[in-house]
Amino acid sequence: MASENVLTLTDANFASEVQNSTIPVLVDFWAEWCGPCRMLAPILDQIATEKAGALKVAKVDVDSQPAIAAQFNIRAMPTLLFFKDGQVKDTVVGVQSKDALLRKFAAL
Repeated sequence: MASENVLTLTDANFASEVQNSTIPVLVDFWAEWCGPCRMLAPILDQIATEKAGALKVAKVDVDSQPAIAAQFNIRAMPTLLFFKDGQVKDTVVGVQSKDALLRKFAAL
């Protein structure tokens, strides 16, 4: 479903890929059964490809990684968290345009 530039996050790699990242990370909390999540996926793939090296795009499947979703109090999908220096800097809930997401990234 995701391009090779989109990371799949698990309990095992969350800290190393997100909290210890030297570049900003956009984390998509999603589920296979979530229609809006499927609508957002191609937009995130584009961003991951275009911003490779400047921004990481990663996904957390809330069904297979419930502890991560609980840690960040995820209640709706899709929820996007923007991390910088290991901290959540912004949150977006629901489908957003590519331009809106890039503006959020630029504001980090």
